[in-house]
Amino acid sequence: MKKVPYRINLTEEYIPKQWYNISADMIDKAPPLLIPNTRKPATIDDLSQVFCRELSRQELDNENAYIDIPEEIRDYYRTCRPAPLMRAYALEKALCTPAKIYYKFEGNNTSGSHKLNSAIPQAYYAKQEGLKNLTTETGAGQWGTALSMACAHFGIDLTVYMVKGSYNQKPQRRTVMQVFGANVIPSPSNKTNSGKAMLEKLGKDTTGSLGCAITEAVEHAVSHENTRYVLGSVLNQVLLHQSIIGLESKAAMELYDEYPDIIIGCVGGGSSYGGLIAPFMGDKIKKTHNPYFIAVEPKSCPSLSRGKYSYDYCDVGQITPLAKMYTVGSDFIPSPDHAGGLRYHGMSPIISKLYDDKLIDEARAIEQTGIFDAAVEFARIEGILPAPESSHAIKVAMDEAVKCRETNEAKTILFVLTGTGYFDMSAYGAYMDKKMTDYIPTNEELKNSFEKLPEVE
Repeated sequence: MKKVPYRINLTEEYIPKQWYNISADMIDKAPPLLIPNTRKPATIDDLSQVFCRELSRQELDNENAYIDIPEEIRDYYRTCRPAPLMRAYALEKALCTPAKIYYKFEGNNTSGSHKLNSAIPQAYYAKQEGLKNLTTETGAGQWGTALSMACAHFGIDLTVYMVKGSYNQKPQRRTVMQVFGANVIPSPSNKTNSGKAMLEKLGKDTTGSLGCAITEAVEHAVSHENTRYVLGSVLNQVLLHQSIIGLESKAAMELYDEYPDIIIGCVGGGSSYGGLIAPFMGDKIKKTHNPYFIAVEPKSCPSLSRGKYSYDYCDVGQITPLAKMYTVGSDFIPSPDHAGGLRYHGMSPIISKLYDDKLIDEARAIEQTGIFDAAVEFARIEGILPAPESSHAIKVAMDEAVKCRETNEAKTILFVLTGTGYFDMSAYGAYMDKKMTDYIPTNEELKNSFEKLPEVE
């Protein structure tokens, strides 16, 4: 077998022509979104009041396993895709492991993350619908940056409600969004009725949450003409677009007769991990392969590992559809960890269903300081400064490689490195200065949040 290079660079011809819709191949589908006031399943017409119509159709599609990617989207993808699949030879050597470690590096674009994979189609479909304005939320800023790029490309105005904790931690992120023309507002804000109510309830010094920012962005969208809301994670449509990560990874590994035994990714809302695992999960469902799936989340916001599988609101203001997902409760305000993109209270309905059905084998929660231990070690060995979110996957990939050393098993490990950490220098500074702390919610805090979950018959 020919030697695997350090960097597998696929040519443009390998950019997928279709996204893979894992929902179509799931034997048991994720339960439907519900309209809050009626508790009835959401229809395309219902969702189209908030989202673009084509995106609403994709959200509810449980039938079509493959959905064509319009050529204009593939043209934009060509500016940064295919993303490289890296063989971590240096890391393997440093860990003295017989394991083979691969990572899909999604940071080779100006947004510095995988988020552009969904931002491009979402802006494209808005343009096709004749919309002039979009709104969204962002946590750490990767999604807001990616969407600002896509909106600039397609000539659409964008308003971003950025979680206040991240807004203050990452001023350079908001500057990049502004360079691409976005209006960036710290959330909760006094710009919306819901924002004012949250400030009244939580206090002006609150660091906010993704749930808060979603409420404001949705309110803005429905109260302005020719405007729709778009979301960077959680939803089925986003996992669909992100399947390009897994499709390219699988194609690259097949060139060298490789197939992963263990597949690892960070999870906040579930978009990057859902995209990575999609084609491999399809194999598991069809029983052609049986990889072991590990989803990694922060201990500060442990929706999979300590949450409840229940219908919950997707936002603090309780104006979005109800989704059945693993959740710590929409009222839960996580500590202002530096992995801002993983501070969402719930999990993708698809990821949640796969985990509940034990198709995703394990959810592992890691404390913040442990994540940065791994991030710094990885940076020094592999030469890439990873985002805090990505470092959750790095930590567990390294742990699994060490297990292989101890058992002398030559397993093949695949993880997604979702983005770079160059806008996270305050986080790295806190770690290097030994000022970083860990906060893990108590059982009582989670219990109080669970008690507020909506009742759904």
